[in-house]
Amino acid sequence: MNPKSKIQNPRVSVSTPYSCRGRERGSLIPSSLNPSLRTIAAFTLVELLVVISIIGLLAGLAVPAINGALKSAKKAEVAAVAQSIRTAIIAWNSEYGTWPTNGVTASGTSFTTDDKFLGMMTTTNNTNNPRGIIFLEVPNKFTNSTGIVTPTGYLKGSNVSFRFAVDSAGTGVVSNVGFENTTLRSSVAAWAPDSSTPTTKSVGTWK
Repeated sequence: MNPKSKIQNPRVSVSTPYSCRGRERGSLIPSSLNPSLRTIAAFTLVELLVVISIIGLLAGLAVPAINGALKSAKKAEVAAVAQSIRTAIIAWNSEYGTWPTNGVTASGTSFTTDDKFLGMMTTTNNTNNPRGIIFLEVPNKFTNSTGIVTPTGYLKGSNVSFRFAVDSAGTGVVSNVGFENTTLRSSVAAWAPDSSTPTTKSVGTWK
């Protein structure tokens, strides 16, 4: 063997993401961190103002829709309570054969869900409910010392008692129902006022 012969290693080419700049400091700087090798993207003031304006416009369109949905939900909850009152009155009539109007405040041809009515329908210790049956359960926000009422902020007429009318004559018809004086083919109707006189509307079991 020729002692002068040497095994030559093939040259290996290695690519690296690092820039050769900065070798004089004994370090390699990634090209991605080299300010001279990257482009900085940023919003201009005009673009930022345009984005803010679009967000404000969308928010302005969404708020009325949200308020309308909340108002509809509250009306639906009031209508559900009115339906519960109607169902309880029918159950009372089936149990006792009379209507739960004894001592209850009357308003024309209808009655209010006052504290006497609330006591008769929701407690077991009541002289007018000798069998001690709980006919009605109402959320606390719909009650106060005066009886069953509409909570503040739910309708235009807040903290106003619900009303109900019954077919006391046995004709199968309830007349002068609600503030619209509707006539219904039903034995019982219940409702709540949704505004003040003289443009009062009703949220009731027939709507």
